[in-house]
Amino acid sequence: MLLAIDIGNSNVVCGISENNHWTEQFRIHTVANKTADEYEVIYRTLLVSRNISFKQIDRIVLSSVVPSLILPIREMILKLFGQEPLILGPELYPRLDIGISNPYEIGTDLVANAVAAHSKYSGNCIVVDFGTALTFTAIKSDGNLLGVSIAPGLKTAMTSLSQNTAKLPNVDIAVPPSCVGKNTTHALQAGIVLGYKGLIEFLIKGIKAELSGSVTIIATGGLSSVMLPILDCFDYHEPLLTLDGLKIIGNQFYK
Repeated sequence: MLLAIDIGNSNVVCGISENNHWTEQFRIHTVANKTADEYEVIYRTLLVSRNISFKQIDRIVLSSVVPSLILPIREMILKLFGQEPLILGPELYPRLDIGISNPYEIGTDLVANAVAAHSKYSGNCIVVDFGTALTFTAIKSDGNLLGVSIAPGLKTAMTSLSQNTAKLPNVDIAVPPSCVGKNTTHALQAGIVLGYKGLIEFLIKGIKAELSGSVTIIATGGLSSVMLPILDCFDYHEPLLTLDGLKIIGNQFYK
């Protein structure tokens, strides 16, 4: 079994793959100051509750955009599984099937997304990841990662408004009934959710113009399910794309 761990700014997302198929996924809150012992308790509990033996895990791939968590998660893995994880980073990039011009400036989650997109779909691709940050990763048909556009994620924008204004609350990310809110909740949802619809469509149009030929547009990330009903610019919805990329990398390096 392969265990893939994607440490994001908001959540740590994990998947267990057996015979190249995901059999389990779980998500926990990212807490940057948790110790290896605390994460060991969490992972031990999650695996035991799913009747998964630690000895069944023979490959572990780790991606993190939170540098402070790499060490405690690595220590947790050594304690529970008795093995070193494969940690995705710039030193591995030259051995991947994609080209990265600025390896020290791109998040490992975006690299995993690019690997999965390039492996699954032929031709040019744009991966839109609806996470803490809203990212647009452009991958050319030859495997070269053209570049990335980054905007605040929807929840990040909403939280910023509520924290930096005296009377605006933090409301749920949902599609409002109108572009003109009749109350504070709908007004915020109109500005953020419907405003981001325009942002997403505009950036996709601009990135497509910079990629010659046809382009496959892929949505992933936790809030993609909220936005997809009001967007018709996506070809595929891949909720586990980052984990898929880590699995592909793990299968390559553990041969």
